[in-house]
Formats: sequence, structure tokens, C-alpha cells
Amino acid sequence: MTIEPLDLLSLLDIEQIEQNLFRGVGEKTETRPRLFGGHVIAQALVAAYRTVEDRLCHSLHAYFIHPGDPMIPIIYEVDRARDGGSFTTRRVIAIQHGRQIFNLAASFHRTEEGWNHQHGMPNVPPPEDLRPREELDEARTDEVPERHRMHLLRPRPIEIREIDPEDQFNPTPRSDANHLWFRVRQAIDTAPWMHHCLMAYASDMSILSSAARRHGVSWLSGQMMGASLDHAMWFHAPLNFNEWHLYSMDSPFAGGARSFNRGSIFAQDGALIASVAQEGLMRPVRKK
Repeated sequence: MTIEPLDLLSLLDIEQIEQNLFRGVGEKTETRPRLFGGHVIAQALVAAYRTVEDRLCHSLHAYFIHPGDPMIPIIYEVDRARDGGSFTTRRVIAIQHGRQIFNLAASFHRTEEGWNHQHGMPNVPPPEDLRPREELDEARTDEVPERHRMHLLRPRPIEIREIDPEDQFNPTPRSDANHLWFRVRQAIDTAPWMHHCLMAYASDMSILSSAARRHGVSWLSGQMMGASLDHAMWFHAPLNFNEWHLYSMDSPFAGGARSFNRGSIFAQDGALIASVAQEGLMRPVRKK
């Protein structure tokens, strides 16, 4: 088993051990040999938020440098780069085994008024018309190799309903358009900034699959080696992640064993809440 919804809040409740220095726990119940990228993104953002007052994050940019070890804590060191009249900037370094595994730069902005426009939300079925991912996975249990069964069937803190789900073990080429609805599994009552951190955690889910869809491959099928290389996110508005949000993703480019993927996150009323971009490793597995 992996983390349950309320445990996700505990996971993000990192400990302050000194000024600008925090310690987060790893996911010891993870079924993967390395930390989920959203885990360190979210914890690093929490560390940054713990040094900022009365401003919400509007953008973050991060690099994954070494795979994280889920069995040991992560140390987060915050550099208070700038406290300005309108913007606050923080840099966060995540450390394990005495080396940097991840770094993040985040900017925070005081609330201001200005002009508004946005692109519209794609026309897709509502979440109520779609089956939960867990139901689809459970229906295929007998087809899943035993070595992947625990990972596939683990309880998840984020509820997901996909528009056009694919078979990760026997994928076929299709459009890189990749849509899903997601929200926290159980309702939470917490500060508005924590909803940004929870969405940052979830934003690393499924986005790399966008490029893989075009080529009919997946890391579960054994055809490719995949990993997040970097992650950028822009928050356009406050949000309530207790409610369904549409994550609309695509992949404009893949080449050189890397893929570029992007996403737009909409509230159910069509408001654009956040934008995401991620480059990932997409290396063919050479058969011996």
C-alpha cells in the first residue's frame, strides 16, 4: 500500500529543524524504487511557503537531479533570495545521502488586479460519466504481471478519471491529447496555499504519458525508460482541490530520447487554474 489521502497532508507537514532548514519524510510504503517526482515538488514548495507571508505562489521551476530514496528523509534548504514590494523569490535545494537530488525556484506575488483573458476548456465528458481509474485497474488484475500488480492496485491519495484511458501493458499508438479529471480523494480543510502544494503533487501524474501515447509505448510495457527531468508550473488563481479539475495535456515534441509535455488545469466551471510544462526522459529499452 501507499499513502492514503489524509496521510498526504501528513507527508506535506514537513518539520522545521533550523531557520530555512526543513525535513520531509519519504514514502516508505511506495511500490517504486524511487520517490515520486510530485512528492519532492510538493514538499519543496511547502518549505518555500513556510518562509513567505500573505502571498501565493504564481510560478515554480524545478530540476530532478538524482532519483530520490523513499526510505530516508529529505532535507530542504531554503534560500530567501528576494523579498520585494510585489514579488518574493525562494530557491529550495533537496538533499539526500549528502548530495543534491532536486532544486526548485518559486516566485510569490501579492494580489493585484489587471486585465483578464484565457483559452477555453476542452469539451470532454464530465467526471460523473467516467469510471474511476481504480475500477479499470481492478478489472484487469489477472492481466497485470505480478511484479507490477502492487503498484497498479495501490490506494492513491488523488482520485483520477481518464477521458481515454490506455492499456499501459499493451499500448497502441494514439493521439498525444491526454485528458483526465482529478481531485484529492477525501475532502480537506486547510489553508489556500496548501491546495497549491497538493495540486503541485498531482501535476506530475500522467503528463509524461502524453508523448508515450503517440508511439504506443509505456514504461510498464518494458519498451521505454522514462523519468521526469524538469517541471514548471504556473498558478493563475486560487483553487479548491476538493473539487474536480480537468488536466488537459499534450506533447508537441519528442526526440533525442527526450519528450516535451505540457498541460492546462481547469476548474469545472472552465476557469484556467494552472499551466504545466515538463521535459522527460523517453529512452528506448534496447533488448539484449
